[in-house]
Amino acid sequence: MSTIHRLATALAATSLLAAAGAPGALAKDSDVRVSGSCTGSATSKLKLSPDDGRIETEFEVDQNRNGVTWRVTLSQNGVQRVSTQATTVAPSGSFEVRRLLPNMSGTDRVTARAVSPSGQVCTASASL
Repeated sequence: MSTIHRLATALAATSLLAAAGAPGALAKDSDVRVSGSCTGSATSKLKLSPDDGRIETEFEVDQNRNGVTWRVTLSQNGVQRVSTQATTVAPSGSFEVRRLLPNMSGTDRVTARAVSPSGQVCTASASL
């Protein structure tokens, strides 16, 4: 096998491994992921990740309708940390709220809640 052929084969294999490993590279063993619950047909999920002494919090709601503005709150250990609005966007009719929360001593319980204008409610809770 020539040097050029070996180099081409190695590059192709590296490209395949990088492409196959890309989604997994974003997830860490220390991440906590949970599915939430929603009234109606929406779905929700919450992800907590340790991030340099803080907790990266990602709350996603998928309603399959674009342009709907939801009221969103994030609470940590019973204390409201975030109150905001998020609007569903194309192509999936979903939104995501990402925030860094302080990492308190011990286990942190994060609860996310979203309410649509029609009264639909989505919640999710996880501990890290």
